[in-house]
Amino acid sequence: MDIVVLGAGVTGATSAWFLARDGHRVTVIDRQPAAGMETSFANGGQISVSHATPWATPQTPLKALKWLGRDDAPLIFRWFRRDPALWAWGLRFLANCTPSACAHNTRHTVALAMHSRTVLQGLRQELGLSYDALTRGILHIFRDPREYEAQCRSAEIMGRSGLPQDILTPAAVVALEPALASAAPQLVGGLYSADDESGDAHRFTQAIARQAAAIGVDFQYGTSVQCLETSKSGIAGVVCEQLDPTGQPVSRRFQADAYVLCMGSFSPKIVRSLGFSLPIYPAKGYSMTLPLADNEPNAPTISITDDEHKMVYSRLGNRLRGAGTAELAGWDQQLRQKRAEQIRSNAEALFPKAGDYRQATLWCGLRPKTPDSLPYLCQSPVANLYLNTGHGTLGWTMAAGSAQILADLVAGRPTAIDTTGYRLRR
Repeated sequence: MDIVVLGAGVTGATSAWFLARDGHRVTVIDRQPAAGMETSFANGGQISVSHATPWATPQTPLKALKWLGRDDAPLIFRWFRRDPALWAWGLRFLANCTPSACAHNTRHTVALAMHSRTVLQGLRQELGLSYDALTRGILHIFRDPREYEAQCRSAEIMGRSGLPQDILTPAAVVALEPALASAAPQLVGGLYSADDESGDAHRFTQAIARQAAAIGVDFQYGTSVQCLETSKSGIAGVVCEQLDPTGQPVSRRFQADAYVLCMGSFSPKIVRSLGFSLPIYPAKGYSMTLPLADNEPNAPTISITDDEHKMVYSRLGNRLRGAGTAELAGWDQQLRQKRAEQIRSNAEALFPKAGDYRQATLWCGLRPKTPDSLPYLCQSPVANLYLNTGHGTLGWTMAAGSAQILADLVAGRPTAIDTTGYRLRR
């Protein structure tokens, strides 16, 4: 078949590779000049199956109330906005804060994340992909005794589901990661998921895009999707805007047998005219990237999750990536300096000797969050339109497995895991 993939982030580029490997003629459309330039560009870097708990938990509403009015809060809901999409999303989110919904959503998150990690490992071996991958696991650290005890109980449950985690004392935490020595007096313990990984999602996305191009995928960069044209049989074409050699905008239409939507936070805007809605809302996240000296002894070599500050840290070659926080404030992509500085401040407090933090690069991006933290990975109500979007903060974690499943759905093959949890109506 001829297939058009909308979006060249980590999910779109990886979907294109799997589809092309199946023998389809694939075109990828993206407004950026290269693959992985938006949400996939500078995220936390974790392949984090151990971080499968959804945002919507029974404890989240109370935490959100405590964070109201705090500019340094890990999660900011800007409820005062006249934004019907945010209010509608928020009501669905609250409906998912029950114990039963949380358990259901966690189960499906773990299933897709574990499958995706296995698929990623296979891709890395098969294609020889280089993206600053580290396979030393992820270490969760805790300062609050009650939060630590709750997470230890959760770890025991996940262990019975095939996701083992080691419960560590503060001394064991520092023995595993000596760069945490200065934080040791504040720690009450840690959890270690040895099977998790980390790596640069941007470098992976560009590497898999090169592999896809080598087997015939046509990447149309600098091409903005304007609208989807429909007919009685489904999507009839995609109308886009490109710049001609003189820099003038020109309209171009792409036509295919099937279409795959991988446009993250902008997916709801694209399907608005198709008779169905996608409850995806952007959560703006921030990161800082600190250059390191070679073999810097004061920077971590294991990816770390700081649960109290909702921060993650990953060693990416000679760089330290710190990322976190979430701001629900619409599709505004402006970097708020105060929020970005908080990321840098948290990183410097945890690893004070890792480098010159004045040299850190600050970044922000929109992560496509669904109310239940599960992506949409399915055929849409429009017959020839498929969805692979809404992965939220776990896009890098779930990308490879989601792409493989998407290719199976297009081909009509059985999928490796149960996909009922990722349908549009679930």
